[in-house]
Amino acid sequence: MSRLLPVFLHLLLLLSSAAPVTFRHHRYDDLMRTLYKVYNECPGITRIYSIGRSVKGRHLYVLEFSDHPGKHEPLEPEVKYVGNMHGDEVLGRELLLQLSEFLCQEYRNRNQRIIQLIESTRIHILPSMNPDGYEVAASQGPNNSRYLVGRNNANGVDLNRNFPDLNTYFYYNEKYGGPNHHLPLPDNWKSQVEVETRAVIQWIRSFNFVLSANLHGGAVVANYPYDKSLEHRVRGFRHTANTPTPDDKLFQKLAKVYSYAHGWMYQGWNCGDYFPDGITNGASWYSLSKGMQDFNYLHTNCFEITLELSCNKFPPQEELQREWLGNREALIQFLEEVHHGIKGMVVDENYNNLAGAVISVSGINHDVTSGDDGDYFRLLLPGTYTVTATAPGFHPETVTVTVGPAEPKVVDFHLKRSIPQPSPPSRVPNKEQGGRVLPKKERRKEVEKKQAQKILA
Repeated sequence: MSRLLPVFLHLLLLLSSAAPVTFRHHRYDDLMRTLYKVYNECPGITRIYSIGRSVKGRHLYVLEFSDHPGKHEPLEPEVKYVGNMHGDEVLGRELLLQLSEFLCQEYRNRNQRIIQLIESTRIHILPSMNPDGYEVAASQGPNNSRYLVGRNNANGVDLNRNFPDLNTYFYYNEKYGGPNHHLPLPDNWKSQVEVETRAVIQWIRSFNFVLSANLHGGAVVANYPYDKSLEHRVRGFRHTANTPTPDDKLFQKLAKVYSYAHGWMYQGWNCGDYFPDGITNGASWYSLSKGMQDFNYLHTNCFEITLELSCNKFPPQEELQREWLGNREALIQFLEEVHHGIKGMVVDENYNNLAGAVISVSGINHDVTSGDDGDYFRLLLPGTYTVTATAPGFHPETVTVTVGPAEPKVVDFHLKRSIPQPSPPSRVPNKEQGGRVLPKKERRKEVEKKQAQKILA
């Protein structure tokens, strides 16, 4: 019997490691164990990497799902989820851990929908952007009466008010002319942001993300850009005014996809607020500067929305299963939305990939660019569009394309190099004239003189 005990304990350990994520709150060490548990169960389709550390040195871990983890495959879009940006808003953190376990389990169970999603998409999941704040909030417990405890990072900074403010530049450019995408960062931007913000900025600049959602709590609504209103503050108060992006209809559709796939968000009446269809323009709800979703849209190719998922920012453990069931389908459907619009390759006459080519859609004042492999992705609603690809040193190419409601339309661009104006041919100095280049008239006389000399000879 004593010999069987170690075997029994070993089997028990194996069974416990294969058990699904339990519906409980996960502190930092638990979060790490859960991510590595998923990786160990699905090593062929997952990868764990860190994008940096928090103020107190905790890793900002990302779990990646792909059929080729660690590698960008041309024409395969990249999408991300970010949770727990505010440390006291914890439901997103738990939902992303549940989602990670779900994707792994369903892939192993040969769920064709999940297999198709993972084989056609590169998914990045950051469960906690603010692990330091979470630990402060978790130490108070879900029943604490101190509102906002743990919201900020360890330096007391709200990370969703900490990104470079690019809205002001865009509003100016929209009025007076200037770039409408990939707006540059200030030279000293790294010294102006927190280490967590810096890590996320460097992360989203390193991948050609197409679609993203940022998971929050305190309300139940899908919030889309812009977050910052055009209106100025008056006497310390902020005017709220609908402030749409050039892609406003597309953003509304993305928000509705999540809202209507959610268990109750679409109903609109939640937490004492009413939002028609369960969605809202950020600035029309309340205006904020230096937010992450506006930054994604103005500095990268990424379209991000903010998902407010629970009235209670730190819901009791017994509510987590209900919340997971209410959000599971919405989380999957939103990921699938990255497969709409148009995508393709931008190459030159010799089929060399052109990175940084600009893809413009007539009537929508927001461009995207091709990635390092020359592939681009442009989310669009169904319709007919005039699309132009441009790159320095190449002639632009324009096509008309009809986008359907299903899979993205593949539209490749083959750009021809611009032929530079030929420069005047250099003249060889005439030795008989002491190295001086003869004028055209004198050269003709010299030739005639030589011909006459030949005839006389």
